[in-house]
Amino acid sequence: MAREIDESWIEEAVERYRRIDALLTEFDKAVRTVEVTVRSADGLVEVVVTADGTIRDLHISPPLNGRPAADLSRSVREAVTAAADAAAWARQKLHAETFGDYRSLHGGRA
Repeated sequence: MAREIDESWIEEAVERYRRIDALLTEFDKAVRTVEVTVRSADGLVEVVVTADGTIRDLHISPPLNGRPAADLSRSVREAVTAAADAAAWARQKLHAETFGDYRSLHGGRA
């Protein structure tokens, strides 16, 4: 028994693939350009991070007022950890914005 080829289904699948590919390209570009700024709780350290997790800048606010190196290290770790969390949040937000209207193959939302 020969199977019938549903050309409209094939065309729809190809178009769907092209749209997903375009959205993925848009998403990849966005995660490299969207920046989030976070600060340590003591305000000593500020980190600028992109949504892909790249640290773009790190500022240490003067004056240190004789703070020990351990305090500065703690502030840097705190700010970098917060930056990683902020990058993950930004990625999730961008993903939802980029792919929010896309229906997954199983019928629900992607």
